[in-house]
Parts: sequence; structure tokens; C-alpha cells
Amino acid sequence: MSSPASEEATEKSLPVETIDAERIRSSIARLTSNSTDELGKLMAELERLQEFLKTETERVQREIEGVLDGIGIIIEAIAPWKTAGLAGAQNSPANGRDKLKRWP
Repeated sequence: MSSPASEEATEKSLPVETIDAERIRSSIARLTSNSTDELGKLMAELERLQEFLKTETERVQREIEGVLDGIGIIIEAIAPWKTAGLAGAQNSPANGRDKLKRWP
């Protein structure tokens, strides 16, 4: 059984403990709310960044494809000159002095 003095002490400490507990709950709720809001903002910003990176990656890939297409066109245009140059080099003398001898 409890003594009347201990019951009286318990009753007096309950309001103080209740007030402290309520303050702690309130603080936790406020901090949690702020953290949740900040996390939500961070997630939205990261999603915008992800979308930006996706569009930039697609743009760069299109530019690379365009450059590769241009290189392919240049190679096709140069190919006949290259083969003609190789054929001419095979038919010409080993050094350029023979050409000078035939010069008038």
C-alpha cells in the first residue's frame, strides 16, 4: 500500500511531467515537420536535376550522332581521293628526281 505522502508527491509531479512530455512531443512534432518539409523540397530539387541531366544527356547524344554522321560524309568524300592518291603513288617512281630529269 502506498503512503499518503507518496501519493501526494506523485500527484504534484504529474502535471510537471505532463507539461514536460507535452513540450517534448510538441518539439518533436515541429522538428519532424520541418525535416519532412525540407526532405520534400530536396526530393523535388533532385527530381528537377535528374530531368535536366536526362535532357542534357539526350542533347549531347544527338550532337555526337550528328558529328559522327558528318565524319562519315567526310570519309566518303575523301575516300576516292585517297584511293586515287594511293594508285598514283604506286605508279610513280621511288623518288622525285626522275621527274626533274624529264623537265625541259
